[in-house]
Amino acid sequence: MVPIAYYLVLSAVLFSIGVAAFLIKRNIITVFMSIELMLNAVNLAFIAFSRQWSQATGHLQVNGQIFVFFVMVVAAAEAAVGLAIIIAVFRARNTLNVDSIDLMKL
Repeated sequence: MVPIAYYLVLSAVLFSIGVAAFLIKRNIITVFMSIELMLNAVNLAFIAFSRQWSQATGHLQVNGQIFVFFVMVVAAAEAAVGLAIIIAVFRARNTLNVDSIDLMKL
């Protein structure tokens, strides 16, 4: 059985990579991928805590899985809306560089 600390360390590493890529990268697609990576890191922590809680109590606890489901729904909606915005910005500006998109006006 794998200890919960391993899952939490992996989750922290994935979240840190997502934050670093979000702050460093200048491409909109990479920024959205970084946000998705951070959301998946949080999902991993939710699942690890849920499993630990169900083993400690001896009862089946699905609270972590329910939170993961809601995070996945929000991530899917964010990806759909974000991709539509990215396509609109690219058609108007012919670039996906974050620094060159400084005005909301097309």
